[in-house]
Amino acid sequence: QVQFVESGGDLVQPGSSLRLSCAASGFTLDDYAIGWFRQVPGKEREAVSCISASDGSTVYSDSVKGRFSISRDNAKTTVYLQMNNLKPEDTAVYSCGANLMRRRCTVTSYTRGYEYGYWGQGTQVTVSS
Repeated sequence: QVQFVESGGDLVQPGSSLRLSCAASGFTLDDYAIGWFRQVPGKEREAVSCISASDGSTVYSDSVKGRFSISRDNAKTTVYLQMNNLKPEDTAVYSCGANLMRRRCTVTSYTRGYEYGYWGQGTQVTVSS
């Protein structure tokens, strides 16, 4: 089955750090730009970050810039999201997807959820005191 498997979510206090993992299953990670998205019940899915396949360049949403860091290990077929200084508004289900239309992330394209596929089930991140 072709999909991602996300892990690493937890209940943490504000100011804490977490590292999420996104393991690819059934396909080669090298060929795709990979995006992390998050969703809160009742709200639209929000793009958080993207990492390109071609040059490893990255894009971040304004809400996480400076706090989150995306990286990829193609040998381990895994993409990571390091989240520092977590805030209650970061609470959401985090999922990753492979961009099926482009290999490079751009500011204008990385938010287009319809370009992504191979979604996993997501991992819950809860930030609360």
